[in-house]
Amino acid sequence: MLKPSFNNWLLLSIVVIVLDQISKLVIDNSLQYGQVIPVMPSFNIVLAYNKGAAFSLLAQAGGWQRLFFSLIAVAASAAIIWVLRKHHQNKLMALSLSLILGGALGNLIDRIVYGHVVDFIQVYYSSYFWPAFNVADSAITVGAVLMVLDSMKKHPESSPAS
Repeated sequence: MLKPSFNNWLLLSIVVIVLDQISKLVIDNSLQYGQVIPVMPSFNIVLAYNKGAAFSLLAQAGGWQRLFFSLIAVAASAAIIWVLRKHHQNKLMALSLSLILGGALGNLIDRIVYGHVVDFIQVYYSSYFWPAFNVADSAITVGAVLMVLDSMKKHPESSPAS
């Protein structure tokens, strides 16, 4: 079994970025904007572009949001790398940080290259549709859930200074 190392966690982030970018390229080159392909009940593949943040927050803001969200992603990624370097031995925390980092950088690449994020996964129930998302968004979500789980774990208390 691999010993948890900072470089191995960064490698996981790179895998997330590669999977995210390949999936977006395939969808963007295979579908027309807005095209929907039903896959199974409650699940479609759809080509959508998001100029905003999660749930298209600020998507209609006029363009300044591209730089704003890009700067947030760069700052968050730097902070995540710093925390990951300090906590790379904590497997659950490091896994969560690696997934969030890969997802943040995957969406950052889209913002820089295209000016929007490519989304393509659509889930729904009856006439209620969840906003379309992508592999990067999924990695960020799973990473956030794992981070919450890690925060609920009992960690050894540090001994008080004498």
